[in-house]
Amino acid sequence: MNKIIRSSALTRTRIIEAASQVFANLGVQGATTREIARVAGVNEVTLFRHFASKEQLLGAVIENALVLQIEALAHPEAWTQNLGVDLKHYAQLYNSMLEAQEDLIRTFIGEAKRHPEAAKQVIQAAVKPLEEKLIAYLQSSQKRGDVRPDIDPLPAVDMFTGMLLAGMLCRNANFKQNKYDREHYIQTCVDIFVRGISTASV
Repeated sequence: MNKIIRSSALTRTRIIEAASQVFANLGVQGATTREIARVAGVNEVTLFRHFASKEQLLGAVIENALVLQIEALAHPEAWTQNLGVDLKHYAQLYNSMLEAQEDLIRTFIGEAKRHPEAAKQVIQAAVKPLEEKLIAYLQSSQKRGDVRPDIDPLPAVDMFTGMLLAGMLCRNANFKQNKYDREHYIQTCVDIFVRGISTASV
């Protein structure tokens, strides 16, 4: 019985990895369950035993990409309650995820206006838990008096992650030869963000 469960889990993982590759190469519209099954080395019937639709599979791909961050933020006690330290840790995890999923991210950006409504809902549902954890952290920091009370955590989180995303896209596309490395960029994003939201005097 355990062997069957392990085999099923391995097949599911293989399908998700294949889907990630196919979505990145062909886009959400161009990817088919037939092609995903072929890359995974399974038949379509097996794929549909694990995932009822392409949209459900897309959701699994996105959730898989966010696992590292979600796990890192799953335990509130792991936060040091030091804005600079915690946000630097978060930024490094977020950047790692961005770089690991760069092809998929570029595909989503390129097809943003063409995504089926169901697919957009899946993407939003996958990202929401991650955003909520960082928003909750900023809200608790506001209660402690570390973050300015006039700051709305939702757009603040969007701004912070947006800076990191833009940095990865520009850095890896070689738009210009930067005179700073990845860590310098991340630290600068953290410093600017913390100074903007912190109640501490600069």
